[in-house]
Amino acid sequence: MMPNVSEIFGSMVFNETVMRQRLPKDVYKAMQKTISDGKRLDIGLANVIANTMKDWAVEHGATHYTHWFQPMTGITAEKHDSFISPSVDGNVIMEFSGKELVQGEPDASSFPSGGLRATFEARGYTAWDPTSYAFIKNNTLCIPTAFCSYGGEALDKKTPLLRSMEAINKQALRVLKLFGNERVTSVKTTVGPEQEYFLVEREMFDKRPDLVYTGRTLFGAMPPKGQEMDDHYFGTIKTRVKGFMAELDEELWKLGILAKTEHNEVAPAQHELAPIFTTTNIATDHNQLTMELMQRIAKKHGLVCLLHEKPFEGVNGSGKHNNWSLSTNEGTNLLEPGDTPHENAQFLTFICAVLKAVDDYQDLLRVSVASAGNDHRLGANEAPPAIISMFLGEELTEILESLENNENYDAKEKSLLKVGVHVLPRFAKDATDRNRTSPFAFTGNKFEFRSLGSTASISGPNVVLNTAVAESLKAFADELENAEDFSTALHELIRRTVKDHKKIIFNGNGYGDEWVKEAEKRGLLNLKTTPECLPCYISEKNRKLFAEHKIYTETELNSRYEIKLESYSKTINIEALTMIDMVNKDILPAISAFTGNLAAALNEKKAACEAFDCAYEEDCIAELSALAADIHTKTYDLKKTLGDIDKNADVLKTAEYYCNKIIPKMQVLREAVDSAEQLTERNMWPYPSYGDLMFGVK
Repeated sequence: MMPNVSEIFGSMVFNETVMRQRLPKDVYKAMQKTISDGKRLDIGLANVIANTMKDWAVEHGATHYTHWFQPMTGITAEKHDSFISPSVDGNVIMEFSGKELVQGEPDASSFPSGGLRATFEARGYTAWDPTSYAFIKNNTLCIPTAFCSYGGEALDKKTPLLRSMEAINKQALRVLKLFGNERVTSVKTTVGPEQEYFLVEREMFDKRPDLVYTGRTLFGAMPPKGQEMDDHYFGTIKTRVKGFMAELDEELWKLGILAKTEHNEVAPAQHELAPIFTTTNIATDHNQLTMELMQRIAKKHGLVCLLHEKPFEGVNGSGKHNNWSLSTNEGTNLLEPGDTPHENAQFLTFICAVLKAVDDYQDLLRVSVASAGNDHRLGANEAPPAIISMFLGEELTEILESLENNENYDAKEKSLLKVGVHVLPRFAKDATDRNRTSPFAFTGNKFEFRSLGSTASISGPNVVLNTAVAESLKAFADELENAEDFSTALHELIRRTVKDHKKIIFNGNGYGDEWVKEAEKRGLLNLKTTPECLPCYISEKNRKLFAEHKIYTETELNSRYEIKLESYSKTINIEALTMIDMVNKDILPAISAFTGNLAAALNEKKAACEAFDCAYEEDCIAELSALAADIHTKTYDLKKTLGDIDKNADVLKTAEYYCNKIIPKMQVLREAVDSAEQLTERNMWPYPSYGDLMFGVK
């Protein structure tokens, strides 16, 4: 039976409707003030909200509550406490106080901290984020929170995101006031993250140690058919997959998550889900929940959801497209061209702020999507290159060039093109084609940052994007607030910004070798690997940016730099150890057993008749024996190289060692194993094949 969407949507969320119905009017107004303006709630009001929230949650089957937070592991964390408290008569009562709502105290020493916390320094705090609604999941009331150490340092991904949203709000309001927008009281960034993923049979997944331990296949020969026929993209959704998608939609809708679009992606067994836009910190929470629910619901359908950026070699990997925009509290999208000269000038100002931000902080944008998994994907034929560039489309690019050169854009116009005059009212939202090879593309009223990996939290990239644009807007406001003639100063500012930063604009094919050469001529960065780009994170320019806008303290920034590098090295180490384990315990024994079978068959044929043609057996035995010896040697070499790691090296040197020494040895080992798989009898190969995995869901 199909659910009534309007009835179930948000039914498990303590949202504005519930608050309006259940809270006293004065408490409700104070709560709305907190959400809209960030005003602090006093403990008396928090107690009322907590008790009301508890009553609502218990009515919906909740027995426990948790402060739901996002540590720097990339996933979410929760510690459950029940509502029960002992009563004087030996029974229990259900209680939940304002103090318990506002603050929790999980262990801060067991999460990644990059040196912020020692093992013996365990105290940490979670603090309620009232701008993101509480919700019920698995009979537990989940309260979205920030997470910090005893010393106040941010240990999570949410706190810097909230800081970056405050920063861009502050600077955007300064610019809007220059355009006479006095009624606008807040500007929020909004995001709609498209999520790609694979679905495979759970039974097959369980037989692949590489998938179990690392989330991706470390070995696997391509089947005769991959994605080259393009017949999976937007194809008919299989019945079991549709059942999974239907249940996923229902559970997401209950949590108020605006799941909108679902379809088959290009690679076999690959799919995508896209939500409607919402405020960035809420979109971040929702995307974390979406990934969690995908994995949990898939198991109920006998499937496993793979979120790794590159689970299969030779076919498309999975990304996450971060559709980003700016909106005022009055509902105006600041990246909409508008219908009047006044709006056009404002639109161009914000477009140029983004242009300047992407050029000035291309290194940080690359850092924000860096991971061991995403290194496999960036630059492949399904993902943008590692070079950050910006697609604006032909028409908008020509308009900016005309402004830069003080030239007519439209030959029919007699006067020079000035900011806010003539042209832009006719600017079409979809005036040009989309460019799927661009890392950062303008798509009509938003920018699509396409470089994110599928497992990533969208928090980090949006922290960078918000902060970089805030810096551009600050520079613009500083200049324009002191201008004698605003219109003239604005025109000159836009003209100069286009001239100084147009090198980041590229509307062509990002996959071509020509673009790599052209980007180098323009002075754009091509940071191909995580160890190569991460030092940019802590460069003087970027330290200054984060400090200026109070996003990261020096200590917080250093900790994130170390965590990213440590995570990279640990990921490669686990993958290398898994390869060694698979080769020694399963792959070499399987090759040896099959070669023994061939040798026995060869001896039987020769014994029966010397004239029998034994070329297959002889050639296959020779080739597999050589491959087995090669695999054995390469495995030993990989193991030795792992053992040679300098335990005293700093995090960057260690990551570079894994990148430059370990990964190449993993690659050559894989090539030898994949060659052996193609020669070994199917039933004797120890693992489900790529064909089984990619085409196994019926």
